[in-house]
Amino acid sequence: MLPKKPDKPFLTAKILRQAAITGLAAAFLALLPWSLGLWDRWEAKSWDMRVAWLAAPGSATEDIALILLDQQSLDWGQEQGGLSWPWPREVYSAVVDFCRRAQVASLTFDVLFLEPSAYGVEDDAVLAESLASFGPTALALFLSRAAAGGLPGWPESFPEPAWSVAGLDEWPGAAPHLLATRISPPRPELAAAAGVLGNVQLRPDMDGVFRRMRPLDVFDGRAVPSLGLAAFLAAGKAPSDANQPSPSALLERRGLTLSDRFIPLDADGAAILRFRGPSGTHAAYSAAAVIQSELRLLEDLPAVIAPEELRGKHVFFGFSAPGLFDLRPTPVSGVYPGVEIQATFLDNFLSGDFQRELPGPVTVGLILGLCLLTGLALAVWRSPLAGAMAILALLAVPAALAVLAYQNGWWTPLVAAEVGVGMAGVLGLLFNYATEGRQRRFIKNAFQQYLSPLVIEQLIADPDKLKLGGERKELSIFFSDLQGFTTISENLDPEALTALLNDYLTAMTEIIHDEGGTVDKFEGDAIIAFWNAPLDVPDHARRAVRAALRCQARLAELRPRFRERTGHDLFMRIGINTGPAVVGNMGSHSRFDYSMLGDAVNLAARLEGVNKQFGSFTLISEATRKAVLEQSSDDIPMRELGRVAVVGRAEPVTVYEPLSRDQASARAADLDRFAEGLRAYYRADFTEAARLFAALAEVDPPSAGYLEICRDHPPAAPEEWDGVRRMRTK
Repeated sequence: MLPKKPDKPFLTAKILRQAAITGLAAAFLALLPWSLGLWDRWEAKSWDMRVAWLAAPGSATEDIALILLDQQSLDWGQEQGGLSWPWPREVYSAVVDFCRRAQVASLTFDVLFLEPSAYGVEDDAVLAESLASFGPTALALFLSRAAAGGLPGWPESFPEPAWSVAGLDEWPGAAPHLLATRISPPRPELAAAAGVLGNVQLRPDMDGVFRRMRPLDVFDGRAVPSLGLAAFLAAGKAPSDANQPSPSALLERRGLTLSDRFIPLDADGAAILRFRGPSGTHAAYSAAAVIQSELRLLEDLPAVIAPEELRGKHVFFGFSAPGLFDLRPTPVSGVYPGVEIQATFLDNFLSGDFQRELPGPVTVGLILGLCLLTGLALAVWRSPLAGAMAILALLAVPAALAVLAYQNGWWTPLVAAEVGVGMAGVLGLLFNYATEGRQRRFIKNAFQQYLSPLVIEQLIADPDKLKLGGERKELSIFFSDLQGFTTISENLDPEALTALLNDYLTAMTEIIHDEGGTVDKFEGDAIIAFWNAPLDVPDHARRAVRAALRCQARLAELRPRFRERTGHDLFMRIGINTGPAVVGNMGSHSRFDYSMLGDAVNLAARLEGVNKQFGSFTLISEATRKAVLEQSSDDIPMRELGRVAVVGRAEPVTVYEPLSRDQASARAADLDRFAEGLRAYYRADFTEAARLFAALAEVDPPSAGYLEICRDHPPAAPEEWDGVRRMRTK
């Protein structure tokens, strides 16, 4: 409570003048950085705190359910059915059949069926038939704004988007820089069977956290709904009437209206999601349990899950197993399944309670008013104690307004408001100090106490280096896997397989630890590790690459012994990338791991698999190469292997193969010839490139791969040739 006002007149010219000076100055100091976006990162963190504290189920939360392909399902498929990843698509048809039996409102697959099934066309046909017979289903496609990758236009054989959108041409969000340029669609037979297609591309905010989702993207003159909105459209699509009219939507500057429901949009055409709580707030079922239930019901046995539990609900199928890399950081959790973000969008749409940003003029007026009010309080109550009480009370006002606004669906800027109040308070105290000489000693002592240089120096000199909570850091990330190990393991008894893995993993782990790395986890024969967390490692990229070279050398030494035990030569594929990632304790309250999450992690995993395409065994990204060169003058020999575009990533990346000094010295002439051939390949001189690669093909697998590509190319360069090799599988 503010102190009692003095007996002298409350509002004098002196008081109003001081309030105006300090209030306007504080508002300027708060609003100028706000207008430049300097508070955005802190504002985002404060928003995440509000979301985590205030998140609550909505009116439609119970109408949505998830079927998650979790780690338990992967283990069950491997142990019970011998199913390796990716699963046959026939397995998904059991999920569709169960949902048909349960009479769900809609079934949406957050799965990109981009390539033909590895189990043959019949496998795709089974799933297509199941989808078509059910009806209210939606499938995922991926839109991007890349210059290459995917298809440049809407496939002619594909169904048109399941709605019409008025106002698309006039909408500000249809500016050229916001238009999608490429599409990665599902298989045509699956797309035709589902009927409704939705975009699964999610765009995080600048700090890598997913808080928003665009309800639609514009591609090839079509409004393509997000997957969450596609689920709603699928629910209204009667399978028995193919000629029914498509629902109509109206797109305006302020938002999108569909079926009398309104989605408020920001300047980039995105809606702010109202998260309902941590992962699991929506009812979630294991994919293994659903499949088992359908199989048991077919045999007239009791089901693990009663179909009635899903009746009438919108069901989303997606991934939550860590190894499938569809976990995203959100305000409510650092590990949140991407499919649950899509479900949250539908939840908000059905509940009609999306969040929206406070308009700019209202924000300016609010902060200006708070600053003037604080300046007035400090002008009236001039004693240090009274002023401090006034500041503390007024600092709580923006927080209270932010909470109240959140509950009513508004994102009210908190950081700028708190800065404004704080600055007005500080300026008011300084003004009083400058004009009230008798209080200078008291205020000086108070400031020395609160702003002690010794305390600041202690905080800088002795920080808490071991941060076990989530934090964002630049990491060098290491993924490795043994080539053909599944085949090798099938010929070994469990004891021999365990002993082999223990010997192999021990040897590799010793090297990683010796180089200062942190082993994240083992997944069978795969090793996932990273550098620069939890403790800082200044030369983390160089250490990661050096660890890879040492691991390959150590495996070469052990290979004869392993051959005696397995009858096969063991070779290891390694992928390394350097970039920002969220690292910290991830999991449940009872069980968690110190792990990492982010796009940089996904790319490292993809590079491990890209080795298959090049015939190489160690690949590093351009970011890792640059970091190695920046972190150390001890140069590691590398050769550029090419430019690749991996699945799920629009931008291509240049990849390199690190070499030992002995390898680089012994193969210097061959490496120069390869580099010359690669330059010819980049400029589309396939004849010259083939000639150069042919001389190396017998001894160099990457050269053999390029030779085959060059021979398959026509003499004339294709249009928009960029030399990028596009990976179709993970």
